[in-house]
Amino acid sequence: MNDVRKRNSSELPVTSAKEAGLSAAGLTRLGEVMRREVDAKHVPGIAMLISRGGKIAYRENVGRLRPGGPPMRADGIFRIYSMTKPIVSVAAMMLVEEGRLFLSDPLSKYIPEFAEPKVGIEVRGKLKLVPAARPITIQDLFRHTSGLTYGFTGTSLVQKLYVEGALLSQDQTNATHVAALAKLPLLNQPGTYWDYGHSTDVIGRVVEIISGEKLGAFLQQRIFAPLGMSDTGFHAPPAKHDRLAEPFETDPDTGAAVKLIETRVPPRFESAGGGLVSTIEDYARFAHMLLHGGSLDGVRILGRKTVAYMASDHLGPNVKIGAELLPPGHGFGLGFAVRLAEGMAPTPGTVGEFYWGGIAGTAFFIAPKEELVAIMLVQAPGQRLYYRQLFRYLVHAALD
Repeated sequence: MNDVRKRNSSELPVTSAKEAGLSAAGLTRLGEVMRREVDAKHVPGIAMLISRGGKIAYRENVGRLRPGGPPMRADGIFRIYSMTKPIVSVAAMMLVEEGRLFLSDPLSKYIPEFAEPKVGIEVRGKLKLVPAARPITIQDLFRHTSGLTYGFTGTSLVQKLYVEGALLSQDQTNATHVAALAKLPLLNQPGTYWDYGHSTDVIGRVVEIISGEKLGAFLQQRIFAPLGMSDTGFHAPPAKHDRLAEPFETDPDTGAAVKLIETRVPPRFESAGGGLVSTIEDYARFAHMLLHGGSLDGVRILGRKTVAYMASDHLGPNVKIGAELLPPGHGFGLGFAVRLAEGMAPTPGTVGEFYWGGIAGTAFFIAPKEELVAIMLVQAPGQRLYYRQLFRYLVHAALD
């Protein structure tokens, strides 16, 4: 389990833990700790993968695919939620490389409803709308400085409007979703705050408008098929339903009901911000494409400099951080958080590391200087922050 010596189903190169510079004792501890979490009924099951130098050196499946179900399996299909964002960001950067999209373009060039956005300002408990000081740009969407937000990340009057707008409903199309967003006020002036929200959903709609295809079709043709990501999409077809990972019905800590998005039928809303399902093997192929500077197995998705550009900080010192999701010591690039300092952050890491995760518990990080890729897939929304930190600590402790 700790040493991966045979070719796995992803067809990625494999190596031993020792050859990859991973501690056998550290990997054993990683597995033991995660089994302890499963035994404590804190999470149904966990899938993990670590590679060094582009070769997979560790694969571990712990617990069960779903409560009371079969053991966790290597081809388990997970709702990856916001790990969709890096994939869609890559898709949009493909259009940039083709000269069909500029980061400096105003969003209104593609979606005229955003031509005159308003910003919501709270004055003595009431919402006042003022004109945006400048247009929302495509770069703002990538780096979450558009002023668009999520209703569940705060309690401001603007965010309450987002909740009332039912913007997370699957009973909409990408076009109607973005049209509804355009009618709502922005939380902040464009370019002034990093605030996590629906920005990537809008990028997905821009991809549709430029390409003339539905987002899922574009991703399948341009990313999933070329990379061999055969189990990634906006739903799992009937033949794959037995491979779907599921959470506990109630949160083990709070007792609250747990409800994740429906993935067994094709959705009307192909959410660029959080709608994909995938496997650990598929996402490893995507991550290794990024690690290798935009290509994998002779297939080039993006140019080397484009990937480096995406994985660089695009916030700088003047953009304020308006949400708690971006920890100290980090900036944000074009679709990923980017580590800027060895210290400051709550977990170990490497300068230049980039990563993101999903609200159901999935997470990945890529550290180019260490030639390290690590992926963890779980379906435990309430415990996601705990497992992300735990996984990061244990992976870094296993580096020789």
